[in-house]
Amino acid sequence: MFVLENGVKNKGEDPRLQAISQAIRVVPHFPKQGIMFQDITTLLLDHNAFKDAVDIFVDRYRDMDISVVAGVEARGFIFGSSIALGIGAKFAPLCKPGKLPGEVISEKYVLEYGTDCLEMHVGAVQQNERVIIIDDLVATGGTMSAAIRLLERADAEVVECACVIGLSDLKVRCKLNGKPLYILVEPRQVENGF
Repeated sequence: MFVLENGVKNKGEDPRLQAISQAIRVVPHFPKQGIMFQDITTLLLDHNAFKDAVDIFVDRYRDMDISVVAGVEARGFIFGSSIALGIGAKFAPLCKPGKLPGEVISEKYVLEYGTDCLEMHVGAVQQNERVIIIDDLVATGGTMSAAIRLLERADAEVVECACVIGLSDLKVRCKLNGKPLYILVEPRQVENGF
């Protein structure tokens, strides 16, 4: 368990992190062989652990003059909207193609086997607004990097990226274009999972 701030573990570990980590179910070999799926739905079912996760983010961002919380579809919506309410910011959903009515701007990105795209309503963020990007998990950083590019194209200032679960891998941080990455817990493994 740890809070990772821009690649450095915090020295004073928050006791709530253990409960948050334990509330995340690990599903071996889902959606394919070799993947240890980190299922946050069980975290959402644990009122105390879910509240603690949101509270840790709110405590971090409350005094950082954040005006927009951008959540990556779909699980980033759950955490992002809760955090936005907690810090008094607006919430901007970053969606897969075709999910938003009205005029959108798009950003394509490369996946391991193909490409994908994020979209945001035109006008969802204004020039120079301070934004944090929230998702449930960061692994390779591809989606988070696309979210940064999308928001910067709208002339927003991306202050930080954050997620509940993430790898402390240097390659991920490099893909985030120098933006700080804040992670609550590392992915858990299960015994005899492989």
